[in-house]
Amino acid sequence: MANQRFQNSLQKVPQNVPPIWFMRQAGRYHKHYQAIRARHDFDQLCRQPQLACDVTMGPIEDFDFDVAILFSDLLYPLDAIGLELSYGDKGPQLAKRLTTDFVKTLPKPEIAVQELLFQKEAMQLIRKTLPAEKSLIGFVGGPWTLFVYGVENGHSGNLVECKSSFDMYRKFAETMVPLLKLNIDLQLKGGAEVVMIFDTAAGELSPVHYQTYVEPHLLELNRNFAGKLGYYSKGTQGSFFSDKMKKAPWAGMGFDHRWNLPAVFREDYPGFIQGNFDQALLSAPPELFAEDLEKYLSFFLKLSPAERKGWVCALGHGCLPSSREENVRHFVKRVREVFK
Repeated sequence: MANQRFQNSLQKVPQNVPPIWFMRQAGRYHKHYQAIRARHDFDQLCRQPQLACDVTMGPIEDFDFDVAILFSDLLYPLDAIGLELSYGDKGPQLAKRLTTDFVKTLPKPEIAVQELLFQKEAMQLIRKTLPAEKSLIGFVGGPWTLFVYGVENGHSGNLVECKSSFDMYRKFAETMVPLLKLNIDLQLKGGAEVVMIFDTAAGELSPVHYQTYVEPHLLELNRNFAGKLGYYSKGTQGSFFSDKMKKAPWAGMGFDHRWNLPAVFREDYPGFIQGNFDQALLSAPPELFAEDLEKYLSFFLKLSPAERKGWVCALGHGCLPSSREENVRHFVKRVREVFK
């Protein structure tokens, strides 16, 4: 039970039509989500498997994406280690913050992961509900991104406190990396074909700090799940990734809208190449959006299927709340039309 286009991208098999899925394809822009959210708070949507399934299925049924992605939130491991996560009008909030003293008291990963079993249950229910020809993936946050949220409750600004606390990060990772291994494992056992690591704070570092502190933990996770992990980082550049990172057996890698994706195809990245239409353009008036989409696709139309093998057609990041449903629908339809 899997989507053939997505499997072809994983295996670098040339094909005319690429698979399509978006980060945050289930979310606030979508009327299906809004209807469910009107009756339940965000935490309930994530923690109750049936609700998580219902939200996950919305964009599959409406827009016909090739891949479903578990509806959840990357911050739940921080709740599992005791930072007391909640969701309100201002988004996620942590009642506690990571400090040197707090990090010394972190629970054992085997205990903390019990707080994440709802993701496995949701994954199992989604796989039972999902049409056989659709693929299913999960996700976790990268260790550095989770650290940044734990210290600063977000990753806007210069991250001065985090960049002054690399020793605390290393200690935090001693618990978080094993916890993420268990979290990834439970999602895979629940039915995920691939689990994405979303590292949205990685681009706030310099390449040297990325390679010194962040990359070793990513490679450790990769070694445990060769061919089963995808990696996406926001704001990074080619200089961030060492040869070890580029040659590791990733299921694939995602690239934000700042990258020249046709040039990325010429690099020897493993697995699928995901990206990277500018997500902000989904909020434009339909006629302007359609023009921008044609410009974007024109670069890929110049490439043969072999030259763009592995492509997963996607956004540079996630759907914004202001995204227009009609633009999302047009995106999926038009991509399939022009590459048919």
